[in-house]
Amino acid sequence: MKTFFEKLLWNSRYLTLLAVWSCIVGMAMLFVLSAIDMGKLLLEFIDVYFLGHKVENFHTIVVSHVITAVDDFLLAMVLLIFALGVYELFISKLEFAHKEDTASSILQIKSLDDLKDRLGKVILMILIVTFFKNVISVEFNDPLNILYMGAGIALIALAGYLGHKDSSH
Repeated sequence: MKTFFEKLLWNSRYLTLLAVWSCIVGMAMLFVLSAIDMGKLLLEFIDVYFLGHKVENFHTIVVSHVITAVDDFLLAMVLLIFALGVYELFISKLEFAHKEDTASSILQIKSLDDLKDRLGKVILMILIVTFFKNVISVEFNDPLNILYMGAGIALIALAGYLGHKDSSH
């Protein structure tokens, strides 16, 4: 009975493949949707700048769409890193990734803390991009808004510093 239970418990780790495949599907959807949105934006750009159609605040619209696309691409990367990390931690090492000299070390996860650190940095980037996307819509007619933006930038700089600070220093 003990052997059966331990085998069942050990093999239950394969349920993490549901998370891996779900993340891969979500990543693919985000990449495709963001690429399609950027293609539509390119067509609008051509329509406005080369065909002469007028759109009010078009520059702001373009910047907002590009920032949204970057945000979506970063989220897709979080899903990819998470999927690869969960697979390497619970199922098996990705031999193919370890054989290639050109493989990025960001996709090679050695521990749960390693996965957490890598995801944390990308999530921090998503938060920074989201902050700047929201700053676009702020009107700076009140000194308090300018103060809030300055405080937000200072906090982002601090988060970036702490996120890049090596634990050995």
